[in-house]
Amino acid sequence: MLRELFVQNLALIEDVRVELEPGFCAWTGETGAGKSLLLGALGLLLGDRGSSELLRTGTDELRITGRSELEPTENRAEIERLLETKLEDEDLILSRRLNRNGRSQAYVNDQPVAVSTLKQIGSLLVDIHGQRESESLLQPAYQLQLLDAYGNLEEYRQQYLDLAAEVRGLRRRHATLTAERQQRQRELSLVRFEREELDEVRLEPGEVPELQQERERLANAQSLQALAARGVAQLYDDEGSVVELIGKLQRDAENWSRLDGELEEVVRRLEDLQSEVQDVANTLRHLEQRWEADPERLDEVERRLQSLRRLENKYGKSVDDLIIYRLTLDEKEQRLQQQEDDLGSIQAELAIVYGQLKEAAAELSKQRRKVAKKLATETQRQLADLGMAEAKLDAVLEPIALGDDPTSSEVPSWGADQLELTLAANPGEPARPLRKVASGGELSRTMLALKTVLAGHDRLGILVFDEIDANVGGRLGDVLGQKLAALGQTHQVICVTHLPQVASYARHHWTIHKKRRGNRTTTTIEALGEEARLEELASMLRGEARGETTRQEAAAMLQAARRCWYTPRGES
Repeated sequence: MLRELFVQNLALIEDVRVELEPGFCAWTGETGAGKSLLLGALGLLLGDRGSSELLRTGTDELRITGRSELEPTENRAEIERLLETKLEDEDLILSRRLNRNGRSQAYVNDQPVAVSTLKQIGSLLVDIHGQRESESLLQPAYQLQLLDAYGNLEEYRQQYLDLAAEVRGLRRRHATLTAERQQRQRELSLVRFEREELDEVRLEPGEVPELQQERERLANAQSLQALAARGVAQLYDDEGSVVELIGKLQRDAENWSRLDGELEEVVRRLEDLQSEVQDVANTLRHLEQRWEADPERLDEVERRLQSLRRLENKYGKSVDDLIIYRLTLDEKEQRLQQQEDDLGSIQAELAIVYGQLKEAAAELSKQRRKVAKKLATETQRQLADLGMAEAKLDAVLEPIALGDDPTSSEVPSWGADQLELTLAANPGEPARPLRKVASGGELSRTMLALKTVLAGHDRLGILVFDEIDANVGGRLGDVLGQKLAALGQTHQVICVTHLPQVASYARHHWTIHKKRRGNRTTTTIEALGEEARLEELASMLRGEARGETTRQEAAAMLQAARRCWYTPRGES
């Protein structure tokens, strides 16, 4: 419920604070006093478009603040979703500012939000009816919501909504995989080609430097053989070779060793040296044989190196890095193939879920048809009480065909039905959709009739009515007042009225009037006590001609209405 409304610098309103109460609240006042300004302020607070022309002359900023008290379950989850945060307590403070330069700012609990977000939150809290402001009732989606609430069809509706959300999620996944399919297939082909190409080459770690060394050895085989042959000859084969010289020196040292014992050590070391030289000569002889020229092997090594260089240039990686890259190709192919498989499984799952959606839509439609006529009939009875006995209200349900293609057929937001509430306000007139009804009073009374039938089912806790008593006399005003008082049991009802009969049924009463302050005119609103309320009702009955008899008449009216008062939620 709306606990407080604060308006500053709006046209004739300089600074007004209204502390509101639960149940049926009446706002009265002379024509032009500013009742429409306060309703306009409420509309701005709920996200209506504003203009700098609304600012009070001589001021730079218009400010409107409203404090609402949320019921524990009253659209709380949806509001938290819009705000992307948890609400800490039951108070929800909406604020709107409009500068002279046309800049508009919106806040919820002191946090800046977009005006569109403010409007969405406002639509979850308040319904304003009258003067073509019955936006929610004019929307077919809201009419379906009322119908489902009336028929207790939330379970059928939620089943459809859950399946519709699942279908949309599967479709998004299917669309993504389908859109990527051509690219994915190209990637798969490339992965498989690269894997085959790399596998065919049979890469080995450290292969390139080894091949390069072998190539150099094969290219210089003759020089290496010559080196080996020369070494063998000089160390062992030729006359005067190193081995021969060492042998001669060894024998001489052995002959003289009798003169000095240390020469025996020299003899042993020369023996070792001779053995080592012989071993080196044998090694060179072996190498000479191995270093034989092999043009075929040289050509093979060159081709292998060229092949490896081509791969390195193509992939921009070394052979060792290519070996690592090859290991990633299997995983990449598996991932891409899984996405291909997912596409097939999603298609199958989507077909199943879409079939379930169509079944849920059909069952929801069946249940709606059972209650649509009943809702229209009961609402029409209420319209008769509200002075529209000749009006004809109907609830026309038109089916929405669900296509056969699970991937592209339309998924209506609220089920496979289009509901249109139609009204023929007077005999001989054709029935027209409510959004095309010309009279704001007729539209407001239709809403009141619907709200009376649906009391206790509607999620919106605050209802605002303007011009609901247009072209209504005193007798019908009693009926209007009674219905608004009954509606006040389950909702907070704010009604701007010109009829004392309607105002007398309100639990709480405010009067709106203009005052002169120096050279300026301001609009004020005042909560009325018992005596002030009697005076206001008497003024509404007879104006300036009111007298004691009129006051007695107002007292009698108030006493009769008090017998029908209800105790609304939030008031003991």
